[in-house]
Amino acid sequence: MRFFVVLSGKRIRRALMAVVAIFFALGIFYAEKENIQVFMPLQSGPAAVYSVDTDKKQLALTFDISWGEERTGPILDVLEQKSVKKATFFLSSPWAETHPDTVKRISDMGYEIGSHGHRHDNYSTLSEDQVRTQIRKAHQILSKLTKQEPNLIRFPNGDFDKRVLKIADDLGYTAIQWDTDSLDWMNPGKEKIINRVVSRAHKGDIILMHASDSSKQLHEALPVIIDKLRKKGYKFVTVSELIAGSEVELNPVD
Repeated sequence: MRFFVVLSGKRIRRALMAVVAIFFALGIFYAEKENIQVFMPLQSGPAAVYSVDTDKKQLALTFDISWGEERTGPILDVLEQKSVKKATFFLSSPWAETHPDTVKRISDMGYEIGSHGHRHDNYSTLSEDQVRTQIRKAHQILSKLTKQEPNLIRFPNGDFDKRVLKIADDLGYTAIQWDTDSLDWMNPGKEKIINRVVSRAHKGDIILMHASDSSKQLHEALPVIIDKLRKKGYKFVTVSELIAGSEVELNPVD
């Protein structure tokens, strides 16, 4: 059996006006929601920074140091020779504690220093108390050596989960990852390191490199990387400068 509803002209107009009113209200709500989201984080809770959305041709050269005696000096020599004034070093506190002169040199050259934690473990495998202990211990050592309190952290092996991010955030840290990985620690050859970094670098990029002894070829590749990136018009800034006032690219964490 079929049912038919007969509407008069007035009823049709009322119905149409009601529909228009609903869509109008939804439009206002959507517009207000969009405006609100400009001031909201891209995801709920703390997140790690991988890169920055910017129109400026600038990027951050970052170097992790967790161990070794031989490679940090040559890397610093290259940066000095190439007049690179801005870079960010993430230091493991046990290494920093046993290499105070090198830490002082990094600081005196004006480079930003962030934490690379204490023990070089995967933090997602640690208990919450252990994570806090590792971050706090590194913070204490690095603050004493550099006379400044670090507020950026790159977790060992880039490993973390939501718990780790929350703890780091509670302790005043911003987690920094990377968008371009040089894979220099694999020692694939000078040219491959150069090509990988230069071909992948982009505006707002955070480039991961290592000044530990595992990276045996970076000091040869780095001068060319610097020259080629400059030729493309890129300016080198610290991570803090890169993320200040910009929209950061955040990846969801399971």
